[in-house]
Amino acid sequence: MTLGLVAILGYLVGSIPFGVLIARALGLGDLRGIGSGNIGATNVLRTGNKGAAAATLVLDALKGAAAVLAARALAGETAGLAAGFAAFIGHLYPVWLRFAGGKGVATFLGVTLAVAWPAGLIACATWAVTAAVARISSLSALVAAGTAPLWLALFGPAGAGWVGLAMAALVFWRHRANIARLRAGAEPRIGAGR
Repeated sequence: MTLGLVAILGYLVGSIPFGVLIARALGLGDLRGIGSGNIGATNVLRTGNKGAAAATLVLDALKGAAAVLAARALAGETAGLAAGFAAFIGHLYPVWLRFAGGKGVATFLGVTLAVAWPAGLIACATWAVTAAVARISSLSALVAAGTAPLWLALFGPAGAGWVGLAMAALVFWRHRANIARLRAGAEPRIGAGR
């Protein structure tokens, strides 16, 4: 019952669509009708407002981290993992937006940092290094997500690696169009627009 409750609360926290709310508050329009239609920081950046994109990135990460930390403090490590995973699902499939959410990268990183900060720092560094070398945001996200379960298994509590693997699988699923473009050599580079 406790795990179910923290999962529900984690989902509700994770489903807060910060990108949509920030874009609307700043008069940038309906984010779902801009660029890719995604609600995450990368699409907010397509509005040309770097501050809004940065705020979206931070808040999307914080909601994942907050779910883990609050549930862990109240009911232990397993509850923290459950709430973090539920927050991640909430970002992907938010009830407020008819279950059409983001791709989950920032929330994934926030959850990973809160579950095991060494794993989270390595995942963030992996994203940054891949982005610096390849200049492709989606590839950076996929490499970071694909390697994070290993770091969670090494540095996190029991079961963290499996939670990381489930989140990574969903990140890959949500990036399937990006993967197709990567395979075709058509994925845009960072700073190239679109």
